[in-house]
Amino acid sequence: MLNRRELIQRLSAFPLVGGLLGSVSFTSAMASPPTKEVPKRDLFKEFGVRTFINAAGTLTYMTGSLMHDEVLDAINNSAKDFCLLDELQDKVGEKIAKMVHSEAAVVTSGAFSGMTLGLAGILTGMDEKKVRELPHLEYTGMKSEVICQVSHDIAYNQALTNTGCRIVRVETAEDVARAINERTALLHFLHIESDKGKIQHEEWVALGRKHGIPTSIDIAADVPPVSNLWRFNDMGFDFVVISGGKAMRGPQSAGILMGKKDIIAAARLSMPPRGSTIGRGMKINKEEILGMYVALERYLNEDHDKEWKDWEDRLAHIEKAVNSVQGVTTEVHVPPLGNHTPTLRISWDDASVKLSDKQLRENLRSGSPSIELGGGASNSVSVTVFMLKPGQEKIVASRLKEELSRA
Repeated sequence: MLNRRELIQRLSAFPLVGGLLGSVSFTSAMASPPTKEVPKRDLFKEFGVRTFINAAGTLTYMTGSLMHDEVLDAINNSAKDFCLLDELQDKVGEKIAKMVHSEAAVVTSGAFSGMTLGLAGILTGMDEKKVRELPHLEYTGMKSEVICQVSHDIAYNQALTNTGCRIVRVETAEDVARAINERTALLHFLHIESDKGKIQHEEWVALGRKHGIPTSIDIAADVPPVSNLWRFNDMGFDFVVISGGKAMRGPQSAGILMGKKDIIAAARLSMPPRGSTIGRGMKINKEEILGMYVALERYLNEDHDKEWKDWEDRLAHIEKAVNSVQGVTTEVHVPPLGNHTPTLRISWDDASVKLSDKQLRENLRSGSPSIELGGGASNSVSVTVFMLKPGQEKIVASRLKEELSRA
């Protein structure tokens, strides 16, 4: 076998170009050690954190949804270079706005922050002095009240009161007219509770226009249907907020604020990278911005009819398994407003099945693999499949049948 010195001497006998190329190639091979593959770490296992099959849905305390590979690729690839945050938001927001039929859009750190920032934009406009004064509204000339229907005043409206505003609750259009005054900043609407209010979407927007007050709508978990991404912009709401980490399967810490150009521009004055603002802590990084964009793009291009049929088929597999247990009844329903996906309600007669709904959920939670179900009424649980990985519906079906049969 030739040693290194003999090999170099022989290569020198070749023409110059060949000799140089050969020498460079050889030297590089000698200088570069073989790449050592870094073993992948199971950090959940290292920390002793339980992972589970999610048959409950896109719940924040269960970390929402799982991102698609395209989204993870966007996050990982964009982590390797620097850019200016505002320039990225400009370019991505312009693309998103076209997708959702709005004048403007910006990626936020969730729907909650989108509500705070959207209202902040309405309160301050482009006045940077006012931006720095939030949430202290007294003696600033800024408005201080948000009107919403009684049934729409939920805990998440803390996002609105974070600006310093207070909520004024109404029930009828006449109540709205009486409540509006020189302090009124916004008329806010909650889509998931729209069936509980006396005023519906179109009338709410019309009331805003009549009285010259901006309108907003929270649709945090309200796709599917995919058309909801543009429906409320087309309807005329001044700003719309949605979570990114639910059915769209973007980063759990991302969301989209979309709406009128002047409101979005003003809202961004309260967003990072600017400091000394109410939204400074609502930071969204370049990886999340691009991950959210790719998730939205992918979601819009999906075959939603095919996806729905797949959900129905997987749910039918679970339903068939549990229906074989005496005393068990099932019903498939679709929540009409939020979390609008096929959902299986499993109920049982406690004379036949000696098991509480709490105990069934605990048995599946403590099993291997661990499974999380949705809650229900006494002696019932609910199951969704849209967050299951392929094939997991078989595991869920088998474990449910096993526990119900044993009881």
